[in-house]
Amino acid sequence: MLGFILVGLFIILLIIGVPIAFVIGIVALTGILSAPYIPAVTVVMKMFNGLNSFVLLAVPLFILAANLMNQGKISKKLIEFSVAIVGHIRGGLAHANVLVSMIFAGISGASQADTAGVGNVLIPNMIETGYDKETAVGVTAASSTIGVIIPPSIPMIIYAGLTNTSVGSLFLAGIIPGILTGLGMMLVIYFLSLKKGYPKYKRTSLKKFLKLTRQTLPALLTPIIIIAGVITGWYTATEAAAFASLYTLFISMFFYKTLKLKDLPKILVDTLTLSSLSLFALAAASALGELFGYYQVQKLAEQFLTTYITQPWLFMFVIIVFFLFVGTFMDAIPAMILFIPVILPIAIKLGISPILLGMVTIMTLAIGLVTPPYGLCLLIASRIGELSVEKSFNAVVLFIAVVLIVLILVAFFPDITFFIPRLIAPDLL
Repeated sequence: MLGFILVGLFIILLIIGVPIAFVIGIVALTGILSAPYIPAVTVVMKMFNGLNSFVLLAVPLFILAANLMNQGKISKKLIEFSVAIVGHIRGGLAHANVLVSMIFAGISGASQADTAGVGNVLIPNMIETGYDKETAVGVTAASSTIGVIIPPSIPMIIYAGLTNTSVGSLFLAGIIPGILTGLGMMLVIYFLSLKKGYPKYKRTSLKKFLKLTRQTLPALLTPIIIIAGVITGWYTATEAAAFASLYTLFISMFFYKTLKLKDLPKILVDTLTLSSLSLFALAAASALGELFGYYQVQKLAEQFLTTYITQPWLFMFVIIVFFLFVGTFMDAIPAMILFIPVILPIAIKLGISPILLGMVTIMTLAIGLVTPPYGLCLLIASRIGELSVEKSFNAVVLFIAVVLIVLILVAFFPDITFFIPRLIAPDLL
């Protein structure tokens, strides 16, 4: 009976617009207060313990790196570089939008920062150069989902901490799916551009391209340094996040000279504000996880799934559908905190690699970044483009289809995911 009450409370709070972090916390508090033999202080203890992790320091640090990039105008330089590469193709600015998101993803690991940083520059530019608002907003929102697929990725770091999986192997596993997603989106853009007659730029001369390459090289080296350091064991993912922040700060202040000391307080406040949203949701999810444990939700789910789902392909299908639903109203981090401990033992029993499960989970939850009512990247892009959420969602449907196609390929053809890890670091698998 209590379970039905808590589910009803969860749904009601979502419908009336309570932020998901508070919804999870209220449900956890209500459930624990209603359960016998669990003291109320358990909620606070579990929330604190949920954040008492060295790995979680990577969350604010990667967000800080992204904010430093945006404030230091590095994202603008990456946009110029991307335009030089793909601007001559029909719909060049939209192609550049996707390409710069792929590059940005290799530095920040935060999709929301990508949407805000790239969107503030490219959405107005795309509209001014002849793109309709729907395309400008749709491309920006959809391409930012690549931020959690291409390494480094904050959800990958959280997943690795939950499952004791190698962060380096997850980083390597995300490279091909991320590139395939980006290329698929660019293919959609190409056909849309032919249909709607979107403009293209003149091909960039070799001299100008080499100049742009030289200017952006320090930023382009960042993902290589981060990923190489993690997979070789030179530093942990959290240390890599700290390095990314310091490196971005250094090149912004002393190489590009686009960042001043007076800018730092605002950057730090913005970083703390954005980080606190994710971390509070994570803390609340830890408390709700205690309630799940008390009522043996994991055991019940395992009994149900092992009874009715005996094939790995069917399990993967169920997981994709489930996380597509969960992702519409919950961020990836609390979703993984709540459900990965439940499904991981079942996946292992069925012979599914934790790395493959991680990639499928992260890619599926990435779609939630552009699907209402949560759809944080969609909301940010629609606000920048001054477009309704309904029209913005219609604009991303084709791009969601691309992510789904790549997701299905990853889920049912695991060699796509494991090709680079086996090639570069087979000992991490």
